[in-house]
Amino acid sequence: MATNSVVYSAVGKRKTSIARIRLIPGKGKIVVNKRDFDSYFGRASNKIHVREPLKLLEIDNKYDVIANVNGGGLTGQAGAIRHGISKALLDVNIDFKPTLKKAGLLTRDARKKERKKYGLRGARKAFQFSKR
Repeated sequence: MATNSVVYSAVGKRKTSIARIRLIPGKGKIVVNKRDFDSYFGRASNKIHVREPLKLLEIDNKYDVIANVNGGGLTGQAGAIRHGISKALLDVNIDFKPTLKKAGLLTRDARKKERKKYGLRGARKAFQFSKR
């Protein structure tokens, strides 16, 4: 990496995962937590999920992605990286916004695990009811 190259950065979130993304002009290499992208994500659906913003804009071979992600599971981390890449691409070119927004890639997925309530088994499941 050259010292004078432009670096675009953003933060993406999903569930309890937080991803710090750096986009650098390059050949399309993706590194997650200092590991190769393919070895970090075993599931093909997660790999497709992460590459989605770059494939949509047809620039998957123009930028290297360096992702530092922690918290949550692998699917949540993949969603956080996808969100972060989408936000970083706005710094690259603001004209990408309508395309990314239409695909729903700029919206932070607010769904989280619901907390357990007292008197219940989980968030909503109750103990079996018995009249006597």
